[in-house]
Amino acid sequence: MSAEPPVEEEPPEETPEKPYGEPGPPLNRRNPFLLGFLFGLGVIVAYALFLGVRNAASMLVLIFIALFLAIGLNPAVTRLRRWGLRRGAAVAVVALTVVGLLVGGIVALIPPLVTQTTELINNAPDVVESLRRSQTVNELVQRYDIANRVQGAVNAGTITNALGGVVGGARLLFGTIFNILTVLVLTIYFMASFERIKATGYRLVPASRRERVSLLTDEILTKVGAYMVGALAIAVLAGMSTFALALALGLAYPFALAVVVAVCDLIPQIGATLGAVVVSLVGLASSLTDGIACLVFFLVYQQIENYLIYPRVMRRSVRVSDVAALVAALLGVGLFGVIGALVAIPMVAAIQLIMREVTLPSLEER
Repeated sequence: MSAEPPVEEEPPEETPEKPYGEPGPPLNRRNPFLLGFLFGLGVIVAYALFLGVRNAASMLVLIFIALFLAIGLNPAVTRLRRWGLRRGAAVAVVALTVVGLLVGGIVALIPPLVTQTTELINNAPDVVESLRRSQTVNELVQRYDIANRVQGAVNAGTITNALGGVVGGARLLFGTIFNILTVLVLTIYFMASFERIKATGYRLVPASRRERVSLLTDEILTKVGAYMVGALAIAVLAGMSTFALALALGLAYPFALAVVVAVCDLIPQIGATLGAVVVSLVGLASSLTDGIACLVFFLVYQQIENYLIYPRVMRRSVRVSDVAALVAALLGVGLFGVIGALVAIPMVAAIQLIMREVTLPSLEER
């Protein structure tokens, strides 16, 4: 038998509408190879996003803090606009006020810092000589062989480590200054374009729900601003109490100590403790009695602030119950640290509003 000649396939017919021929059948979405490829691609993209977020975590935190501060300061900008100022001028006034407060706090802290450091350097020889004459110190030096240990540490290269510590301290200082300037600049930009950011966000919501979402969001943003006002009021109260304590005990630089406590008190939960440590150390440097008095004062004051003043102020400003404010602050610190404590109470207020206006009515209709 003779083999049949191969049948030649005709080339696809070209038409003016489809110059490259008819498209082929769609890919089988259940193909194991295609499923495996898409799954692997999704894993790679997810891991790349995770690496990106992790590498940019510090900058994202700065952006978040700046946005939170802009939301908190926006009511002041709105109030100035009601008085007839343009938004740019209102933002400039608020920004200059914040910068003025920061500069005033730094100026208040520099003189005592320089003075105390100078006194420490000048009194260092006398302190060393008194330590050498102390029988107790000499006995401790001989018992634990402190002199040989110090000499061995120096021979092992402690000077190099100290230089590394100096470089690390300078890096930390300049990094902190950079972070503060970054937050300040971003806050100003966010305040200046706050209305445009809100309008853009509202346009992403379907038109049928846009009005309700905008009303709820505006109420949540108002609560954030009220929270900032309440936190500032508590910080001012802590500073005034510290100023009165310093005057009563006769401590040096009472105004600077009050500024330190007020600024530290803005940090939720742990800020009051930091301020108390600074003032107590200054009191101990003055005398043992003053140090003990500072410790007792701040132990009592922190209990009053944490369990009486803070919940009551937040209940009136943000309209969050005392128990909810306290629990939210504790959970925020435990989960996300200082940032969690900063946003815990506004978050609880937002959740309560959404539950009252959205969740509960929808459950009642079912």
